[in-house]
Amino acid sequence: MRPLGNCCLTSSKVRLACVVAAMLLVPHSSHASVSRACAKNIAELNQVWGDAAFPLKWQETSMSDGKPLVVSIQEKNGKLHLQFVKAMEGLWAESTGYICPAGNELEIEFSGDEIRLGPAANWLIKLAIGNGGKFSLQRIGPQQLRIKTSGWQGLFSSK
Repeated sequence: MRPLGNCCLTSSKVRLACVVAAMLLVPHSSHASVSRACAKNIAELNQVWGDAAFPLKWQETSMSDGKPLVVSIQEKNGKLHLQFVKAMEGLWAESTGYICPAGNELEIEFSGDEIRLGPAANWLIKLAIGNGGKFSLQRIGPQQLRIKTSGWQGLFSSK
């Protein structure tokens, strides 16, 4: 059997498979701790961001395929609900949970049971976050947001 180091140097497809395997081996927390001053509704989200008018709808500006993701934040069953919909393709992903501060970002952590991946999600995203993970949100300007997760990131503008 060849060591992982040699495996990852042979081809781009094998390297990609090695990266995906490594991401899947990293354990994910399934529930965020509400004791971290996490937001479970829109009013608390506005407090955590320090912005009473924090936009609840964002459109991707960094896509290369001309089909932006639109991210909506809503309340659902006592938690915050993030929904990502890809233009002309439908649901990409949605998750419900608490949004918590993490340095200069906010995070929503989820288990495999708390994430729903739609037909617009590619196989890499399905492998990377299908069993759990987190979305990180970072303001990078007054109307700009960076959202990232394992294997993907995008820039968004408020809608």
